[in-house]
Amino acid sequence: MFDIIGRRRWYYLLSALVILPGLIFTILTPLSGGRMGLQFSIDFTGGTVWEVHFRDSTPTPDQVRGVMEQQGLTGSVALTTSQDRQYVLIRTEPIGLVDEPAPTPPPSPSPDASPSPDGTPAGSPAPGETPAGAPSPAGTLDPAASPVPGQTPALSPDPSPAAEPTPAGAAVAPPTQGRLGELREALEADFGPIDEVRQEATIGPVISAELGQQAIILIVLGSAGILGWMTFRFSDYRMGAVAIAALIHDVLLVVGVFAILGTLFGLQIDALFVTAMLTVIGFSVHDTIVVFDRIRENRVRHAGEPFDAIVNHSLLQTLGRSLNTSITTVLVLLGLMLLGSEATRPFIFAMVIGITAGAYSSIFNAAALLVDWNAWSERRRAREFATARPR
Repeated sequence: MFDIIGRRRWYYLLSALVILPGLIFTILTPLSGGRMGLQFSIDFTGGTVWEVHFRDSTPTPDQVRGVMEQQGLTGSVALTTSQDRQYVLIRTEPIGLVDEPAPTPPPSPSPDASPSPDGTPAGSPAPGETPAGAPSPAGTLDPAASPVPGQTPALSPDPSPAAEPTPAGAAVAPPTQGRLGELREALEADFGPIDEVRQEATIGPVISAELGQQAIILIVLGSAGILGWMTFRFSDYRMGAVAIAALIHDVLLVVGVFAILGTLFGLQIDALFVTAMLTVIGFSVHDTIVVFDRIRENRVRHAGEPFDAIVNHSLLQTLGRSLNTSITTVLVLLGLMLLGSEATRPFIFAMVIGITAGAYSSIFNAAALLVDWNAWSERRRAREFATARPR
């Protein structure tokens, strides 16, 4: 019988070797001012999102990034999104968007109009003179405009048609003014005209800070709920605490990988990364619960056997099911990462790393930690019994 628990020190060492480099790069994030370590997208730092479609060409993200760097926007991100049409999603530092000019209200008459010396109020027309701003007789007043007592002259139809409202859901017009207008001209000089803008927005630092706080709150609340449920389900707080330790192992591994790749290749963390982390937490705890449930059953069936032997037997019974579940999920995610949109690849990559780490920690770390904790408790009780025994 394969002894998984007997080799647990090697599994601890392997986890440490994988997590420590990523942890170092993660710590370098604040120490280096963001130049190394985790690279956050504008979802967390604030910035401008611009999604455009070129009419005559389909530039690659590298070509678009080259144009943005020529315009002084270093660190910009460009992705291609493949849906009904292929768009280019551009993320840059905050760019002030030009608002449409507000309509000018008509001038209001002066309230302090004084009468002229001949008794005519100031601003009123002289006898036989057409009032200023009054409609001209041609095309405005009815030709038969001889006033009849008690009858108002009829107005002819306005020859200029009214402006039609913009249909709901219409695409945003390409910008022509401001910094974004300059970027449009630079892009069109290389790739042809932009015929559609599907997204154009600037995210401020306040919204990005709220998003980061909400992400932390979600992860903390999820972890607390898992600890409470597992303590209630297994009537043993140690199983809940060990499950949280395995969960932290998985989160640190994924964050560390993104910190290393962010330093080397500029891989960024966006809002979808939080979703990936919550999904990874769920998968990690799911595998751990399967193992712990079998341990609880075998403690009753094999009462009197050493606890490490019971745990090792339980692991071998659940190993096939845990691996099958994780492998089939990872295969689907790999297909999505290879064939799906580039905009979702960081999210899927985080899922692949997290689910793989979750399967490993549930089998080789969580149960092993439970065995070590149980052995430490047994030794502590033995020392207390030896101390309390009368001599």
